[in-house]
Amino acid sequence: SYRSPGQRSSERPLRPTRPLRSLPSPPRGPPRSSGTRPPRQKRQGEGNAAAAMAAMEAAADAMLAAASRAFCSSVAVFFQIQGCCICLLLAFGWAVASLVRKKEIRKMRRKMASGHSFAFLCDDVDELEHSVQQKLPMVSVVMPLKGFGEHNLQNWRTQITSLYGGPLEFLFVVESKDDPAYRAVSRLIVEYKDKLDAKVVVAGFSTTCSQKIHNQLIGVEKMHKDSKYVLFLDDDVRLHPGTVGALTKEMEKNPEIFIQTGYPLDLPSGSLGSYCIYEYHMPCSIGFATGGRTFFLWGGCMMMHADDFRQDLYGLVTALKNGGYSDDMTLAAIAGQHKRLITSPPVAVFPHPLASDLSFSRYCRSYIRNTFTSSSFS
Repeated sequence: SYRSPGQRSSERPLRPTRPLRSLPSPPRGPPRSSGTRPPRQKRQGEGNAAAAMAAMEAAADAMLAAASRAFCSSVAVFFQIQGCCICLLLAFGWAVASLVRKKEIRKMRRKMASGHSFAFLCDDVDELEHSVQQKLPMVSVVMPLKGFGEHNLQNWRTQITSLYGGPLEFLFVVESKDDPAYRAVSRLIVEYKDKLDAKVVVAGFSTTCSQKIHNQLIGVEKMHKDSKYVLFLDDDVRLHPGTVGALTKEMEKNPEIFIQTGYPLDLPSGSLGSYCIYEYHMPCSIGFATGGRTFFLWGGCMMMHADDFRQDLYGLVTALKNGGYSDDMTLAAIAGQHKRLITSPPVAVFPHPLASDLSFSRYCRSYIRNTFTSSSFS
């Protein structure tokens, strides 16, 4: 309000006000201390993620559609039908094999229930009489050895602790004394020296055939002159106490039998290679589960007439010695050529624990070797 110079007023005069300082503007962009993104950038990132997910789903849909068209083609359907037929055929073979085994087991159980406690050794309890046992023929067991594995010692124990009542000798044949198997089997023989007739034979190095066949032929040369039958066993075979007696009984019952054989039941150790070996052997086991005549032969268990080797029947010794590299395939070819009988008793199934260090590469080598052998003899 206006006042004159001489007029007084009780009001205090107004002081001039200072201009306010302008506050600094906030920095653009997100603060350094915060990890959050601006809404615009956040929406942009979510959009990119959704677009990438949609692209992946579209690619997956395209791949599934292409695979569906491929599997529905006539060629693919043909292979699918072929695979189903193979699986059904294998399932039928295993079912028949199980019936053969179960029939034998039921027969043993019935005899044991009727009071024959040794039915797992022989069908008739009268066969255990001393007068019958002393008439049993002599059997020579030839075992070619190579190295010392995880289960070899246990397998050898089951082989030499047989309950066969007739004369029985064991010939462990090694390549040289430097073989790890030589020392191990020598200690085993010393442990059972008063309970069995066994010896270690050093065959030397082979020059005309495989080392295994060379060891087998040297074992045949060293067997007893009174042996009527010779039984070839691999070092990975685990025998039942009545196996030798069962094989000998079949040979005595039917003199027309040329070779008796069996087959291993693989017990996987848990490694990938052991399961692959198990899968490879299972289809082959069907041919040995007939309980009688078969066309298959496994070199891990072969019982033959000893005179067939002494007389070189059909030239089998010559065929094995001169260029032989597969004992079972060579003998099976000779049997087929001369129409001779090969049988596989229903009790000739041998537990075969697989090594825990059986790798997949070792399985591949075994598969390639067996494929080469089978194709060359086919």
